[in-house]
Amino acid sequence: MNSAVAILLAAGIYLGMYFSYGKALQNKVVRADPNRPTPAHRLYDGVDYVPAHPLVLYGHHFASIAGAGPIVGPAIAMAWGWLPGLLWVWFGNVFIGAVHDYLALMSSVRYDGKSVQWIAGKLMSRRTGIAFELYIWFALLLVVAAFTAVIAGIFHKTPEAATASILFLVTAIIVGWLMYKTSLHFVGSTLVGLTLLVISVWLGFKYPIHASYHAWAIFLLFYIIIAASLPVWILLQPRDYLNAYILWFGLILGGLAFIIIGSKGTFTAPAYTTWSAHVVGGKPSPFWPTIPLVIACGSLSGFHSIVGSGTSSKQLDNEIHGLMVGYGGMFTEGFLSTIVIASIAVYGIKVFADAGIDINATNWAAIYAPKVAHVVGKVGIFAKSYAYGVQDAFGIPYKTGVVFASLWVSAFALTSLDTATRLGRFAWQELFGMFMDTSSGTGKTITNKWLASIIIAGLGVALAWGNQWLILWPAFSGMNQMLASIALMTAALWVTKVQRAGKWSWAVLIPALFLWITVTLALLWFLVVVVPGISAVATRYAVGIITLTGIGLNFLLAFDFWEAWKRPAEEYEAAKA
Repeated sequence: MNSAVAILLAAGIYLGMYFSYGKALQNKVVRADPNRPTPAHRLYDGVDYVPAHPLVLYGHHFASIAGAGPIVGPAIAMAWGWLPGLLWVWFGNVFIGAVHDYLALMSSVRYDGKSVQWIAGKLMSRRTGIAFELYIWFALLLVVAAFTAVIAGIFHKTPEAATASILFLVTAIIVGWLMYKTSLHFVGSTLVGLTLLVISVWLGFKYPIHASYHAWAIFLLFYIIIAASLPVWILLQPRDYLNAYILWFGLILGGLAFIIIGSKGTFTAPAYTTWSAHVVGGKPSPFWPTIPLVIACGSLSGFHSIVGSGTSSKQLDNEIHGLMVGYGGMFTEGFLSTIVIASIAVYGIKVFADAGIDINATNWAAIYAPKVAHVVGKVGIFAKSYAYGVQDAFGIPYKTGVVFASLWVSAFALTSLDTATRLGRFAWQELFGMFMDTSSGTGKTITNKWLASIIIAGLGVALAWGNQWLILWPAFSGMNQMLASIALMTAALWVTKVQRAGKWSWAVLIPALFLWITVTLALLWFLVVVVPGISAVATRYAVGIITLTGIGLNFLLAFDFWEAWKRPAEEYEAAKA
């Protein structure tokens, strides 16, 4: 296969399924109504509930769900060869990921923007809501840890991207002020933002900020505490909206580049290496069931349900926009992962050669993942492969391509990082709200937004301090994918018992059960095979305890789902929004 075939095939799959399968979900399952007022209007508060232009919300939602996930996961999964990863991305997108994202968003919209864990508690039991809330908080803790490690690593190795990213945050604040506090119209604010964005990139080249991995980790600690507590219009909405332009430019540039190079873009990496390549923690990892420990956001992700039901549902201006935001956002992420796989399949061997590493079809399965993680760089392998592609297609200097791709990844990872911290704050507040009065006294202190943000941010950065990448990533991915199966089970109950969608219920239930079985086996394998071999004692116990807790909560939630599924639909009349 060559890169042009892969890109065009992916585009055809996504466009075809969006206008067929996606529209069917919108019309036959959700039954979206453009005249039904959304929570953003009914519950407007100027902080979390704020109607957003559909493009602004699409930008926020995609940037928040993507982060480094659709890049890092597929890049590491290349250890199995390009074909297994590509198939997991495409099938996962169509039958699990996009369905999961859209239904999580729209079910939340029907319940006043409440979280997926709150909906689970309403449809199953109070115990379910508490267990799910606890599970999500631990999962978000691993998100903060994993993405702190990604961003600190990028900033350390590509200081130009660090400067550009920081200036980009300042640009977002300026655009937020222009959009919401001045009479400058939407188009004018966008033009100002894009101009400042270009200047930020230029200044990044001129004045790179050099700092150590740990210095950047400390910087990120303070950043996410502040960013997670600010009103969404100040930073989150405008930053993510501008991020969408980086995304579109990067996707269009990369897509066209790998189509243009055509036959020159023949895949040089092996299509398939071995069933058990050395991937997770450097151990021989069977493709099934461990693939969800590696490819998370690029194919499907439970984190998306937290974003969709945590921030996006509170900003949806019209129910009809939900398909583009939720369903379309997942497909856009899958297209990005396709570009990642195609670029490494074409130029990966060349990037390794630049680093003085002899890799070929014979030794690929054994050395690829460890060398990517510790020598070439888990983000660098994509950034450098992408840069070679745009250089060969358009003559863009290689260094420019590397910095742009690194900025691309860091910009999205920053959004996932501070969005995860904000969602962790929500989960913390909701959890304690189930046990005590949070309007005054001790309850009010414990659920204070600053304290809630400091706790998850501090613990997450502490986990990332040792930069145990090949351990943190699969731990995050496993909890994340298990969350997706539980969110899909919740969606299946909503679709079947509340929406009364008939045969469409199977389109949700079957993927949920398949994913639950797969990830449960993967996490058990991870706990038994990988965790005991973690060298850092503190990391070993922390990751082991979090994983074991997640597995226990996972079985409890599956039991509660089964008990709820057996109840007749008539009992759910009171649960209708």
